[in-house]
Amino acid sequence: MLDTPAQGLTSPTDNVFARLPGDFYTKMPAEAVGRIPRLVHANPKAAALIGLDPNHFSDLAFTQIFSGQLPFPDGEPLAMVYSGHQFGAWAGQLGDGRALLLAQLRNPANELWDIQLKGSGKTPYSRFGDGRAVMRSSIREYLCSEAMAGLGIPTTRALAVIATNELVHRETSEPGAVLTRLARSHIRFGHFEHFHHNQKPEQVRILADHVIGEYMPQFVGDYAAWFGEIVARTAHLMAHWQAAGFAHGVMNTDNMSILGLTLDYGPFGFLDAYEPGFICNHSDETGRYAFDMQPAIAHWNLRALALALSSLIPTENLVAELDTYESRFRTRYRELVRAKVGLARADQGRADDKLIAELLTLMVKARADYTLTFRGLANPGEAWLTLFAPVQAEATVWLDKYRNRMMSEGEVAPSMNAVNPKYVLRNWLAETAIRAVEDKADTAPLDRILRLLQSPYDEHPGEDAFAQPPTPEYCGISVSCSS
Repeated sequence: MLDTPAQGLTSPTDNVFARLPGDFYTKMPAEAVGRIPRLVHANPKAAALIGLDPNHFSDLAFTQIFSGQLPFPDGEPLAMVYSGHQFGAWAGQLGDGRALLLAQLRNPANELWDIQLKGSGKTPYSRFGDGRAVMRSSIREYLCSEAMAGLGIPTTRALAVIATNELVHRETSEPGAVLTRLARSHIRFGHFEHFHHNQKPEQVRILADHVIGEYMPQFVGDYAAWFGEIVARTAHLMAHWQAAGFAHGVMNTDNMSILGLTLDYGPFGFLDAYEPGFICNHSDETGRYAFDMQPAIAHWNLRALALALSSLIPTENLVAELDTYESRFRTRYRELVRAKVGLARADQGRADDKLIAELLTLMVKARADYTLTFRGLANPGEAWLTLFAPVQAEATVWLDKYRNRMMSEGEVAPSMNAVNPKYVLRNWLAETAIRAVEDKADTAPLDRILRLLQSPYDEHPGEDAFAQPPTPEYCGISVSCSS
């Protein structure tokens, strides 16, 4: 087993959350779903975060522990309880219905990391669910959490995907899997909402003190400033999502991280053609969580959190911190987009903003590929202009203006390529990996795609095909909340 340094895991357990009062969770073992679990893929970069030697991925104990078949040494497994707003409506008690916090570890940097299984069986919070996860969604989250980390966007991480060798019924019967994910914390806005709406202000305080003491000790004794930090982290996360062309798909308050991490990858999508109103979740019939709505929805969610913290923080302080959200978002987003177009030196203010706005307008008109447009702007020529075929004359005029503006910037191609990825997790890439695993038990495409996504700004000679938009057979891939 993995309970000594010689057997792979050097970080000591420190199950801090399990020491909170009992109404924060239910302690329980994993259900040990399926039969004869099989390791599909494991991630050395994630293993390094918790001091785990990747040489032990091949150990039978690794697969058994991280599928829930064997207990984690010195772990105190538990399912967290929380509540939340889903699609704008109060949903009441939710909780980890198919997730289980196996243990918390202190890595060599003294950082506390959660190890959580997703799909390991029912918990008291499963409601009518089966507690399982399907291979399809597990691979998507495995790839996307690492893609976001590669882009430098705060996120949970993925350690392993393990096949359960059982069928799980969603719209159809699909292969089951367990995903092991890591995070500094899985605490959500909904944790605070749960206790506030159940008239338990003392539990709100206990949880706030836990989060501050463990993750943000600089705010001990100042709840208002701590809330301001949550506002800032959330605003900056939204700026990164928008700049990267990432749509989350289900921004319910129970999917919002108190640490400002990207949490719970369900029906997400990266933009192919630039469409501000892009809806990546076919269950989102009203477009509440469309790409261009994300910054406003995050603000809405922060207001819900503010209400949940109203027993700790005076209303005027909550409002004051909430009022900083828009300026924080706009400032960070503007910085990111200016870097994407190479405007790193003198800021010409409104003239630069107008130039960027004109580019985005042209991208909408032409349905230009979002990632290729910005990547190609480091060296725009005839190939770049073909992205704007329907409005190529207008694009040519814009490009002349852009080149004139860039004369004062000097050599910017390397810095632009350092912030404009060549590779993002397009739906067709995820589907390619899924089909290879499910249909052929072939993990080579999964491994290949993961490596590209973990260093998305590099050229990777010979891999250009994975940087392209979807071919016709992969257009219109439909993704829902079913997983």
